[in-house]
Amino acid sequence: MKIIGITGSSGSGKSTVCEILNEKYNVKIIDADKIAKELLTSGTEYYNDVIIKFGREITDDVGEIDRKKLADLIYNDDKKREMLNNSTFYYVVKEIKLRAKEANNVDIIIDAPLLFESKLDDICNFTIGVIAKESVQIERIIKRDSISKEQACKRLKAQQTNNFYMSKCTEIIENNNEYIETEKQIEEIAKKYNITKKLQ
Repeated sequence: MKIIGITGSSGSGKSTVCEILNEKYNVKIIDADKIAKELLTSGTEYYNDVIIKFGREITDDVGEIDRKKLADLIYNDDKKREMLNNSTFYYVVKEIKLRAKEANNVDIIIDAPLLFESKLDDICNFTIGVIAKESVQIERIIKRDSISKEQACKRLKAQQTNNFYMSKCTEIIENNNEYIETEKQIEEIAKKYNITKKLQ
């Protein structure tokens, strides 16, 4: 069993890479963002911690955390982003490690935007950085989050650059809307590290 970390900045196309891996290879995907959403529901320790740090103004009409309000807050304030990251690292990383331990006889993919910052790379056998052209990333963020170009640029600027991932990761996948090319890159990495394909 191998643990493979996949990371990259917003709009790089990590989800597409993970979808291809999940569809074609014998892997278990552990998605840090999905776990964060699960753990950030009303009444959990993570939720209470975030409310204490940021106040009730980040909640919606039923008391759940409004992720858009929270995103607007942290992408305009480096200190607040660091505060949220510290909470996320504590609760979400603990859950990711637990789920990784529970997986049996299958390679694990940890999809985590803050893989290195949270030190999750320490439990990985190798890491894959997903990168894309800035213009492609901005276009994807605008479409996905229904925000302005200015907001998308601000979010991207607050994150690590492609050079960061190229210097840190074991392998790099360039994902610029060319699905077949992305598939080929994944296949090369899968062969190199003996990640088995699903039987068709």
